[in-house]
Amino acid sequence: PARYSVALEGRPISLTYTEYQLLKFLAGHKGQAFTREALLNQVWGYDYFGGDRTVDVHVTRLRDKVEDSTHTFIETVRGVGYRFKEMGG
Repeated sequence: PARYSVALEGRPISLTYTEYQLLKFLAGHKGQAFTREALLNQVWGYDYFGGDRTVDVHVTRLRDKVEDSTHTFIETVRGVGYRFKEMGG
C-alpha cells in the first residue's frame, strides 16, 4: 500500500489515485458489502458533493483494469452496492 502499486500475476496495473483507494478499501474489507454512499464517504470523503453514480463509473473502470475472464474480484450486491470477493471459500 505505501508504494501505491498494484500487480496481477506480476503484471503492473496502472490505476488512478481514486481507483487505487477504492480497491484498497474494498480489499481491506473482504466479503463486506458497502452502499455507494458508504463508499463515497470512505473513499471520496464526506465533503464530496457529486452523485453516487460516480462509484459505478469507478468500479467499472477498476474492473476493466484488474479483472478478466479468470480473475474477478469486485462483486455487485444487488440492492446494496459492492463488495470485494472472499477468495477460496
